[in-house]
Amino acid sequence: MIEDPAAAEASLDPMRSKLLSELVEPGSATSLAAKVGLARQKVNYHLRTLERHGLVELVEERKKGNVTERVMQATAASFVISPVALASVQPDPARFSDRLSARWLLALAAQLVRDVGTLITGAAKTRKRVATFAIDGEVRFASAADRAAFAEELAQCVTSLVSKYHDESAEGGRDHRLIVAVHPSVKEH
Repeated sequence: MIEDPAAAEASLDPMRSKLLSELVEPGSATSLAAKVGLARQKVNYHLRTLERHGLVELVEERKKGNVTERVMQATAASFVISPVALASVQPDPARFSDRLSARWLLALAAQLVRDVGTLITGAAKTRKRVATFAIDGEVRFASAADRAAFAEELAQCVTSLVSKYHDESAEGGRDHRLIVAVHPSVKEH
């Protein structure tokens, strides 16, 4: 999870992004230069920037004659830029109260990314797992009326389940956030 604006900026540079994807496996500036078509010195410059922001780390140093080759690896297999990186303009669900608004859905999704990112970071520090659950599916509606009826029935079912299991007075209970979303599928070409 990238929360620092400067780290986000560094990761979004096209060449640095390419280097990050190559560094899922350890590599040196020399080996990376051949893969990305840049001079070793340029690759080193980008690696130092990524290292300064904690996106890559030194795995080992190898002596080759008078030169020390630094072998680097990405600090994660994948990265997500948290809306926290753009704190002053991040989407806020409180600004949109319309459950049918795409902007409200986007703000909820941003909140989900922030919250789960924080949980993952905390869990990694304490070496614990995070209890989560998700459902992902696709449904094709015959009409807008069917979609509206589905949304209403889904809201009733979820409200009923929340009412059944929510216990405000449970001593030692732990609050959980529930987000259910329905949006048109995006087809990639």
